[in-house]
Amino acid sequence: MIKPISITAIGSISPLGDSLEEVWANYKKQQHFFQKKSFESSEEWVASLSKKSIAKIEILKQSDSKYKSLDNTVLFALLASRKAMKMAQWNAEDGFGINMGSSRGATALFEKYHQEFLQESKTSTLSSPTTTLGNISSWLAHDLQTQGPEISHSITCSTALHALLNGVAWIQSGMVNKFMVGGSEAPLTPFTIAQMKALKIYSNSKEEYPCLALDIEKSRNTMILGEGASIACLEEGIKENSLATILGVGYATEILKHNISISSDAECFQRSMKMALGSTNPADVDVIVMHAPGTIKGDISEFKAIEKVFCNKTPSLTTNKWKVGHTFGASGALSLEFAVLMLLNQEFIDVPFVESYTPSKIKKIMVNAVGFGGNAVSVLLSK
Repeated sequence: MIKPISITAIGSISPLGDSLEEVWANYKKQQHFFQKKSFESSEEWVASLSKKSIAKIEILKQSDSKYKSLDNTVLFALLASRKAMKMAQWNAEDGFGINMGSSRGATALFEKYHQEFLQESKTSTLSSPTTTLGNISSWLAHDLQTQGPEISHSITCSTALHALLNGVAWIQSGMVNKFMVGGSEAPLTPFTIAQMKALKIYSNSKEEYPCLALDIEKSRNTMILGEGASIACLEEGIKENSLATILGVGYATEILKHNISISSDAECFQRSMKMALGSTNPADVDVIVMHAPGTIKGDISEFKAIEKVFCNKTPSLTTNKWKVGHTFGASGALSLEFAVLMLLNQEFIDVPFVESYTPSKIKKIMVNAVGFGGNAVSVLLSK
């Protein structure tokens, strides 16, 4: 890192709520936010938005005739981006950039239009423009009226933190001094659930905590899907309204040994965490927000990577997926929000079924994300 970069705002919508105050209050509750929902012929665990948040999305959808045809991935991002822009006190004239990613894009609309095609051998006029991945950032730029660069991408489950990497790079280049970054995902659809079940990683637990994310001794896969969006506003320099400072970023991709898994000790995470640390002493990192999707191999490989990088001084470990599930492309941004809230409130939120220690201080936090293909990202934050 050459120039210091501040996070001056975060806007989100998730099963935990749609304001930082509500989200933090729900993090402090030792309960998950899963419920059973019907998908075709089965009932599955999911973490969906609250009725209150869904009502806000519906109001947004009805506020503009053009928004009625948009997928929830776009609508979630629109709501979160408005909140972030207001909190950061940005104006359209600032010319800020936008990088909003999604692992899967307009999932529900794509399934709807494909079913329509199978039944009628034709599809609607808007089926293409509303399901292209680029339409997320395009609609955000339209709604916020910014004239800056706009980028959409999918790098599987590390998408949101790759967006942050892009924002950092643009600011470091001097081409812009403000960038809005994040991820949005609305994957609670029958076909998506069926895909996860086909991988044999989806939870069918009947226990108190159906997703055992970060439990490295579990004997079964317990991943559960969630939905939501989270957006961070990045600005060059140390700002008075800074929520947190980005100290370092790291990234790595490891050579595939299997289509969906990473190595047993997550070589990609080892490299991304070392890069993010830079000259920072590993012993100075107080907390790591792990990717930890709730799968046997995914959780243990990341844990082993942390052990190798941090050696005898493993930071306090936590994750939010036992509460809100895996939100694919949005998960890294929601983890970033989680980390920032712990920094702001100086309180560590643990995983209730995993033994951990509470750090005496929270000055530096690392956030991890990885996706299919071993494309890891690590971000180091400070107060």
